[in-house]
Amino acid sequence: MRYSPLLTDLYQLTMLAGYLEEGIADTPAVFDLFFRHNPFQGGYAVFAGLDPALSYLEGLRFAEDDLEYLQGLGLFRPAFIDFLRSFRFTGRITAMPEGTAVFANEPLLTIEAPLAQAQLVETALLNIINFQTLVATKGARIVHAAAGGTVLEFGLRRAQGPDGGVSEARAAYVGGVRSTSNVLAGKLFGIPVKGTHAHSWIMAFPDELTAFRKYAEVFPDNCVLLVDTYDTLQSGIPNALTVARELREQGHELVGVRIDSGDLAYLSRESRRAFDEAGFPDVKIVASNELDEYVIESMRSEGGRVDIYGVGTRLATCAGEGGGALGGVYKLVRIGDRPRLKVTSDIAKATLPDRKRLLRAVAPDGSFIQDVICLDAEEVLPGDTVYDPTNPLQYVTIPREARLVELRSTVMAEGVRTAPSPPLDDLADRTADQLARLPRGCLRFINPHRYKVSVSRRLNELRLQLMNEVQRGYRR
Repeated sequence: MRYSPLLTDLYQLTMLAGYLEEGIADTPAVFDLFFRHNPFQGGYAVFAGLDPALSYLEGLRFAEDDLEYLQGLGLFRPAFIDFLRSFRFTGRITAMPEGTAVFANEPLLTIEAPLAQAQLVETALLNIINFQTLVATKGARIVHAAAGGTVLEFGLRRAQGPDGGVSEARAAYVGGVRSTSNVLAGKLFGIPVKGTHAHSWIMAFPDELTAFRKYAEVFPDNCVLLVDTYDTLQSGIPNALTVARELREQGHELVGVRIDSGDLAYLSRESRRAFDEAGFPDVKIVASNELDEYVIESMRSEGGRVDIYGVGTRLATCAGEGGGALGGVYKLVRIGDRPRLKVTSDIAKATLPDRKRLLRAVAPDGSFIQDVICLDAEEVLPGDTVYDPTNPLQYVTIPREARLVELRSTVMAEGVRTAPSPPLDDLADRTADQLARLPRGCLRFINPHRYKVSVSRRLNELRLQLMNEVQRGYRR
């Protein structure tokens, strides 16, 4: 999918024009993209959106009609329009693979490029990474709640526009939702497409049984019947059983039934009992209707017998406490040979300066212990003291038995990917593996365990030094 270079905020272009006028457009710059709070008040996030972000950077070109539009705004001088005509991204990107479990304050992407290039791409990168990471996280939470049940994504009609619906299906897959009702997403990304029929199919025929029979005639080997148009237990299930028997006599089997309203835990239990007693234990029970991780967990705790969860609106819109937006930010951490940081009265919002690495301490059994952010050339070892980035007076020691693993690598050099795109299945597998290795408390939906993310000694000292320098400067 090609993204327009005009997918940006106007101030990115006005800053670029200013950098050009001031002669600093080619100054080397380093930016970090990160978020300050885990989404959904949860214990983790799932990184997603890297592949489309790299595609955006590789294809970044201003067409003549783009330049004509910008020229028509009356804001920019001809020299700036000419500058954009040959604009290309030639920088370096450092990131972890999609599907990695990540946490607040960790640099997801580091962008190293001439200042003008690194500045222009801010808005689009935030747009791509924020949304897809948020959706992948929501998808992972829903899959965890399903506890081995299948989750089907069908949020297209409630998604944030056509591109949002396509991006959401991809990101949900990274989170572990491995099928979609979105046919375009199926074509673009190779995602298996699934679906049943709507209530309108039932109402288009004289009665429910006729509607079921007609659907079974058209799709005898892929027949899932929506049973709640009139009355799930008094009409829908008995009629579905009739069709199940007729299909079996013809050498086919009913695949499943879908319940889209009512007390889903109770109705799924009764539906399961009815099909089991009638000799159809393999018929799947599909549930839908405003499902999310909390509803699914509640249904299971009440003894629901759902095999497949159809999740739409609340996945596509990332609804829920602490959802809606990831809140990722993009901050300058070095320009030329000078480290930079943003300083506020709240140290929790002060950024981490300079080029950095992201390490993960892994226990001998493969489980994750904590993460450490350090300076690029700094050596960090098990047994070292590391500091809380929001409160430098708090510190912990990296366990001596831990193994420190680099989470990030160079994924783009001189504007070109360093490796081909991995299959989506690999990314979803990575997500499952990562979450299995987190402390169990991180997966709780209520009051999750706070996974430790620390900063190294030298990074902590550099940040405090730069903060003191800035404060001395404005107190003079």
